[in-house]
Amino acid sequence: MPEGTGGTPPRTLAEALRTQGDGSLVALLRARPDLLNPVPSDLSQLATRAGTRASVVRALERLDRFTLQTAEALAVATEPAPYDTLRALLTGDEGDPEIEAALPRAVETLRDRALIWGADDRLRLVRTARELLAPSPTHPSPTGLGPTVAEATAGMSPGRLQEILTAAGLPSTHDPVSAVASLTALFTDRTRMAALLDTAPVEALSVLDRLVWGPPYGEVTSSPTPPVQWLRDRGLLLPATTRTVVLPREAALHLRAGRAHRTPEPVAPAIAPRASDASTGARPQVVDNTAAGQAYTALATIEELAKDWNEGGPNVLRAGGLSVRDLKRTATALDVTEPVAAFWVELAYAAGLLAADGETDERYAPTPAYDDWQELPAPEQWARLATAWLTATRTAGLVGSQDSKGRTLAALGPDLDRGAAPEVRRRILDLLATLPEGTAPDPESLLGRLRWERPLRGASGTGRHDDLRARLAAWTLNEAEMLGITGRGALASHARALLAPDAMDAPAATDVVRASGDPAGTDVVRASGDPAGTDVARTPAELAGAGARAARALAPLLPEPLDHVLLQADLTAVAPGPLLRPLAELLAIAADVESKGGATVYRFTPGSVRRALDAGQSASDLHDFLRNHSRTPVPQPLAYLIDDVARKHGHLRVGAASAYVRCDDEAVLDEILADKRSQGLRLRRLAPTVLAGHADAVTLLDGLRVMGFAPAAESAEGDVMITRAHAHRTPPRTAPAPVPDGPPTPDTALLSAAVKAIRAGDLAATVVHKPVPEPSGSGSAALASAAAASRNGALPRTTSAETLATVQAAAMTGSAVWIGYVNAEGAASQRVIAPVRVEGGYVTGYDHTADEVRTYPLHRITGVAELADDPA
Repeated sequence: MPEGTGGTPPRTLAEALRTQGDGSLVALLRARPDLLNPVPSDLSQLATRAGTRASVVRALERLDRFTLQTAEALAVATEPAPYDTLRALLTGDEGDPEIEAALPRAVETLRDRALIWGADDRLRLVRTARELLAPSPTHPSPTGLGPTVAEATAGMSPGRLQEILTAAGLPSTHDPVSAVASLTALFTDRTRMAALLDTAPVEALSVLDRLVWGPPYGEVTSSPTPPVQWLRDRGLLLPATTRTVVLPREAALHLRAGRAHRTPEPVAPAIAPRASDASTGARPQVVDNTAAGQAYTALATIEELAKDWNEGGPNVLRAGGLSVRDLKRTATALDVTEPVAAFWVELAYAAGLLAADGETDERYAPTPAYDDWQELPAPEQWARLATAWLTATRTAGLVGSQDSKGRTLAALGPDLDRGAAPEVRRRILDLLATLPEGTAPDPESLLGRLRWERPLRGASGTGRHDDLRARLAAWTLNEAEMLGITGRGALASHARALLAPDAMDAPAATDVVRASGDPAGTDVVRASGDPAGTDVARTPAELAGAGARAARALAPLLPEPLDHVLLQADLTAVAPGPLLRPLAELLAIAADVESKGGATVYRFTPGSVRRALDAGQSASDLHDFLRNHSRTPVPQPLAYLIDDVARKHGHLRVGAASAYVRCDDEAVLDEILADKRSQGLRLRRLAPTVLAGHADAVTLLDGLRVMGFAPAAESAEGDVMITRAHAHRTPPRTAPAPVPDGPPTPDTALLSAAVKAIRAGDLAATVVHKPVPEPSGSGSAALASAAAASRNGALPRTTSAETLATVQAAAMTGSAVWIGYVNAEGAASQRVIAPVRVEGGYVTGYDHTADEVRTYPLHRITGVAELADDPA
């Protein structure tokens, strides 16, 4: 049982914290990291900060439903409440074994998070938490209970109280206090209360039935009906306002058989398998293969997106992000819907593969990191995307919705960060890992579990299930399927490897919980005392290690890249799987993609062959390329197509004049001039073999190609210019940093150092020291004032001679002293030090406050006092 100083029960939260060990303080600071910013100077400051409204609200939001119900029940109990009273409020008169089994864990969680304190016979809710959870007219309690009899009758006239006692069959009293106590005793006595209700009219009992589970308030007229009047006369309905009555809490608890909540939920709801999988589920191998196929599609989609933006993507809006038109165009290029396109764009951005180039005419483009990413093996590419998605706070599902000011949220724009997103994603995947392999969950049961684990997070207060966490969960399931983390709704084996931490990474004060139903024995690191399984934050190195394990698990599931295609007589080539990069890049230039899927179909056209020739390939190069990479003979129509385009390619030459066309065959130039489609080019003949135009060279090239010719660009020297795609890249960019939902979870080293500092500061603040001797003689008023200040707990103040003598004596005896110190910035503090050396105007000693040896200038020490008991 926690005790305060001297063996007495703690009187405050600070005293209760002083009785706890370092492990308990570490658990508190891990569960409530906002208490560490900055590190409290002592336990009193820690307790004060733990009781602030913002911190308490954040702590309550991280409670599961039953732990929150426990706090709500404690808020309606008389303080301090024994454990048995709390149990009765949750189990009711009939008892409930499940609640009794779950209650100790809930109480311990509340105590570990400094939301309650005191021993089991004197449980106290932190005042701010009681204010938030206790019933009031402006803030109804989730229990549906109203005020107590004492609260509801405050300000009622003594005469009216005596009338209520008489109508209820109670003897009169001499003062309002005893009258309220008598009425309260009646309502809390099960036998007498039952006898009173047996005399009530049936209509009056119906009125109570409507109020018993809340809200407990009802409106009445100036002439209430007989049933309501009967209840008012006996105090079963007490006036709240001139037109409102309220059912007292004690009466409601009797009608509820002592239960504070209508439906306590001590056990987390189970996650049901999807209806189609309830009997057998999908085979794990089918799930893995499906997820691997989706993973390969994800890589291909990101490459297609980067290729589309390779020469400079869409412009950046003035307010940031993509315009609706550019998103539609990107969706068309990727052959997906706009919400899906927004997801891929945001994923590439989160992984650091796309960014704004920062130019005057700012555009989006691939980053140099994208080129490095392309060189990685496919499993490692996927792992980079998966870890970026898992930790990103940017939420693609919000694209197209409106913010609080009515502005539409754009892809890649601001205001898409939601700090709860990583937690929800990770929790969804952890819950999927608890199901047997190959089993997909029922989405509604999954959402029900999330609502039980965090009932207050993102709640809208409207009773609807469209809160942010529910939407994040729905988006997570869809995105995980598209990314290949799940297959057919079930978690894939490589995703389990991504979630499972290394044993060496598991931090102190955490529990390693074996995921039930997982034959692979997946371990999930969960914060101690947190049934929701909140993960301790992973470092970049830990994420990289998890990604490497996932890549190794995925590698056998992905197809090996092929070095061949199948050429067909209809001018198409079939790639039966992923191609090696050089083959894929050249084929993408020489042919157009006609269809995608398990096999990709490419079609050769005059335009695609000309594109290859423009890129520097010759006809013989194309023939050799197809011959070396085709498992089937090169079809004759394809060979004829290449030769025919090559024969015409470069026959016309276009250069800059504004632009000109020259050709050795005058008949070809005559044909161009005679074609009506050339009128827009405004061509005129300068010489038998030369035409000049007002259009620029690029426009002239495009215009002649539309007319069916195959011109080639030439340089000022008359050489054919080889045109290559210009790869536009941004300057080096880092991936966007996630925006955390509150302070990050501290690591073990920081927690250990913080607890040590808090303990040392508390020692300096609470240590018992000897009073500074009263100075004697005339002219010592200032010293007397300093001595009085020291006795009152202020910094000690002594003369320089007294300071020097005291620290020298402490150095010789090896004892500790209490000093006041002012640093170079003028900040004052008090410290407990054990001097070991005093010389040259400095004192060197072990500082118990900082837990290290330090040197202090004597002129900055305001004063010194000996300790009554040496803390060393």
